[in-house]
Amino acid sequence: MAVNQNSSPNLIETKLADRPLLVRGLSLFPLLLLFLGALIILLPLLVPLYFSFTNLAGGFTWANYQEAWSRGKFLLAFGNSTFIALAVTALQIVTSALAGYALARLQFPGRKFLLLLIIATLVIPFQLLVIPIFLVLKWGGMINTYWALILPTAANGFGIFLMRQYFQTIPVELEDAAALDGANPWQILWYILLPLARPALVTLFMFTFIGEWNDLFKPLVFTTRPELRTVQLALAELQEQFTNNWQLLMAGVSSDCNYSHSNFICAWPTPIYSGYCDYRNEKLSISIIRGLSPLFITNSNITR
Repeated sequence: MAVNQNSSPNLIETKLADRPLLVRGLSLFPLLLLFLGALIILLPLLVPLYFSFTNLAGGFTWANYQEAWSRGKFLLAFGNSTFIALAVTALQIVTSALAGYALARLQFPGRKFLLLLIIATLVIPFQLLVIPIFLVLKWGGMINTYWALILPTAANGFGIFLMRQYFQTIPVELEDAAALDGANPWQILWYILLPLARPALVTLFMFTFIGEWNDLFKPLVFTTRPELRTVQLALAELQEQFTNNWQLLMAGVSSDCNYSHSNFICAWPTPIYSGYCDYRNEKLSISIIRGLSPLFITNSNITR
């Protein structure tokens, strides 16, 4: 007997059409509430954008952007901020993944005490460590270099603790199966744990990159050369001692892509991607436990 494949969609559409108008309106209420909340959150971000296009008389002008970019040298500042933020983020991901794996899986004396020390660093402000860090950088000849802006935050207790906690949620049976196939700890970390830890890696990337982009303290203390200025330092230099040209300052703030719209654009895909990774990791874990052939555990990747 032939089965009409379009019967199910038509039946669903018929049931939706038979719903009362009030019920269908109430089903859209959560979406309208979320849209209203998004407008309220984005409204303060539109204020700097509006004032950046106005002059002292209240008229429309592009001169604020031209003066801000010429005085602040934002093109150079954007390049420096991007390079420093990406370098620090890459180093923190590497150090956090390695240290988190060691604290989560490897057995060695003093592991719990070391974990407590790492957690204790979270309550110590970076400003308290600036004098010894400055002396170490001066002793190494790294003041007024990119190294002075990268190395002090190359490792972070938050990232280590985050990766350690996420690695502990991954079943140990996956590593045992790979070890039976002849995988060493480096191969287990690279081919099993890191692909499954993508949500944690994305989260760490977002926190680290945004934090380094917004950092004003390190460029202000460790550098004096104009060619090393970052976006936040360029914005600070637009402020005068006794008076402020708010239109010029708002033009510089609006040019800072991390301050306004890019924070929202970069942040909203994170829960979606994390949910997808959790779903993919669950299916991937089941396939490994059942003995199927995952893409990253093959004879070419793991030598017996």
